[in-house]
Amino acid sequence: MNVSEATARRFSARAFKSDPVPGALVREILEIAQRAPSGGNLQPWRVYALTGEPLEVLKAAAKADGPAPTEYPVYPENLWDPFRTRRFVCGEDLYASIGIPREDKTGRFAQLAKNLDLFGAPVGLFFCIDRNLGPPQWSDLGMFMQTVMLLAVERGLDTCAQEFWARFAHTVARSLNLPDDHMVFSGMALGYLDPDHPINNWRTRRDPFDVWCEMQGFED
Repeated sequence: MNVSEATARRFSARAFKSDPVPGALVREILEIAQRAPSGGNLQPWRVYALTGEPLEVLKAAAKADGPAPTEYPVYPENLWDPFRTRRFVCGEDLYASIGIPREDKTGRFAQLAKNLDLFGAPVGLFFCIDRNLGPPQWSDLGMFMQTVMLLAVERGLDTCAQEFWARFAHTVARSLNLPDDHMVFSGMALGYLDPDHPINNWRTRRDPFDVWCEMQGFED
């Protein structure tokens, strides 16, 4: 599988098999992903990979504690178009794939709560960063995460990046003994896809090329 194929294949899976992922494979993915670029080679990522009992303990603590205010805004307040519409359509397509209408608030909250179980994935990755670093380093961390996701696809695995875990940052930090100068940026579910679950059989829409890119000076 080449990079183009892995990029086209990658999506946010939300139903996984319980099959364990070997620790050696998780380490291999993370070590190769370390080649991701970062300004000044700061390598601002700090990663915790959990499975088995440590992951179950963290999930139980998060469910007991409940959500808290995030340390950073996941989205700007009063999101505007075209971003608001893109987010709305994504949510509607997701819930439509599993037959949960907009008026079924209970069903939607139940699906949202599955984030706490990493959608059944056996591995949880938690990406953290020194809180004194700035937006450029956050961008570097995002490139590292994307590299992890593409490498996972290449190896027959799937992922779901979960900024949802920013709402449980204090619980995660306590469970991981995270240094005080670091904060939780995002979680990520990692495992083997359940191909039969309907929630995995739709894809987010993408705008036409000319909506977001302008090319100048090219002859062809």
